[in-house]
Amino acid sequence: MDAAAVIAARPVPWGEVWGQDEAVRTLQAAASDPTALTHAWLITGPPGSGRSTLARAFAAALIAEPGDERAARQVLAGTHPDYTALRTEGVIITIKDARALVERSYFAPSLGRYRVIVMEDADRMAERTSNVLLKALEEPPERTVWVLCAPSAADLLPTIRSRVRTLRLHDPEVADIARLIAERTGVDPATAEQSARHAQRHIGMAQRLATDAAARARRDELLRAVLGVRGVGTAVAAAAEIVAGATDDAKALTAERDESERSGLLTTFGIAPGAAVPPAVRAQLKALEDDQKRRATRSLRDGIDRVLTDLQSMYRDVLMVQYGRGDDLINSELAGPLHAIAAAWHPARTLVVLDEIAKTRRSLERNVSPVLALESMLITVASGRTP
Repeated sequence: MDAAAVIAARPVPWGEVWGQDEAVRTLQAAASDPTALTHAWLITGPPGSGRSTLARAFAAALIAEPGDERAARQVLAGTHPDYTALRTEGVIITIKDARALVERSYFAPSLGRYRVIVMEDADRMAERTSNVLLKALEEPPERTVWVLCAPSAADLLPTIRSRVRTLRLHDPEVADIARLIAERTGVDPATAEQSARHAQRHIGMAQRLATDAAARARRDELLRAVLGVRGVGTAVAAAAEIVAGATDDAKALTAERDESERSGLLTTFGIAPGAAVPPAVRAQLKALEDDQKRRATRSLRDGIDRVLTDLQSMYRDVLMVQYGRGDDLINSELAGPLHAIAAAWHPARTLVVLDEIAKTRRSLERNVSPVLALESMLITVASGRTP
């Protein structure tokens, strides 16, 4: 029986987890045996590896009695009273949000076996926010379990890491993801393989690329635009193109949801479409709009970060060619231009470019202007020297 069949054969909630059999076995044992249960966990792994899905499955197994599929499905849907999850839609997790989680963690479970607090994107906590969690993680109530999710343990403070048990997820193989995407979406095997490869094993991104021809074309155009950077002028143009593409993506992802939320709020207060908003409702509407702006900022920065990840994959390919490994390219469709760059550049220059891309990603996390950060990075691409 292959891995997909093994996962499919599992009862709720583990059936939603794909490709992480060892981690599933560890958490199944912890959920069924109190002596194996730690009250604070950190699930790490690259984007798309299934951190959040696994955290929800673990929460369902902890909260629901064995065989109680209704309760398990409530947890998976986020509606069970003993399950609390935080996934920030802003750039950072705020102290206010962290304090609300800590306060909730001290409530006894109302219906389930445990109360479970899941913090997705735990790497988005500033140091002051992390300190809010320390005591709650160190001395949680007897029947409360914390589950943090982050790309790596290094993304959290040592004081946090010392209070949790870390469970590391692995990258599934490109071929396995391609098969999964083909089964889920019905796309042809070649498109599924290309999407899995370009997404660098991120299942969600692979599915989006496989089902969105415009996204595939936009990715190709942006990479070719960067390959065409030769000086300051083309660097500025390419930076503007990247930001414009990420902005369009962010609007497409958030516009429909924003309008639905606005309409829902107005309907709740009995305000007809197009009618004037009474002063008493304006504060709630303004708070909603502020939340939507923060979500749009997060979506834009995530989109730019995705482009930078694609650029890292491209210059990683250049370095692979320079060291005689041209048979294992993420962007094999660009093999000609990549081989030309590899022949024209010294490997040291490629490493400078990769370092600059990594530095740009860190700068964007600190709220640096995306356009200026990208222009600076692309000038390095053109010259091989940091500004």
